[in-house]
Amino acid sequence: MSSRGVVCDERTRAVENASYRVAYLVLTYGLLVAVAYRGLVLGQASWDLLALVVAGGAITVGYQAFHRTVSRRMLLVGGASALLAAAVAMLLARTLFAG
Repeated sequence: MSSRGVVCDERTRAVENASYRVAYLVLTYGLLVAVAYRGLVLGQASWDLLALVVAGGAITVGYQAFHRTVSRRMLLVGGASALLAAAVAMLLARTLFAG
């Protein structure tokens, strides 16, 4: 057994990050499909799963903002999108559950 560590170059890190991205996308869209299925087919509330999707995105953006790898423009677009999504969700909830 040698005492040398594993060599980790830029290509290795790029491949690792690409694999993490694919896994993140699969999990996020899988959760969104589960939310839609539970809501539309089973008629169940799935705020817990939707909160996981939102928290995952918020953590990613927060980490990138902390390390200053995301632009201010992208933060503004993300914030505006979040506000618009919240407004649409409240409007739909009021319309669907009014009665």
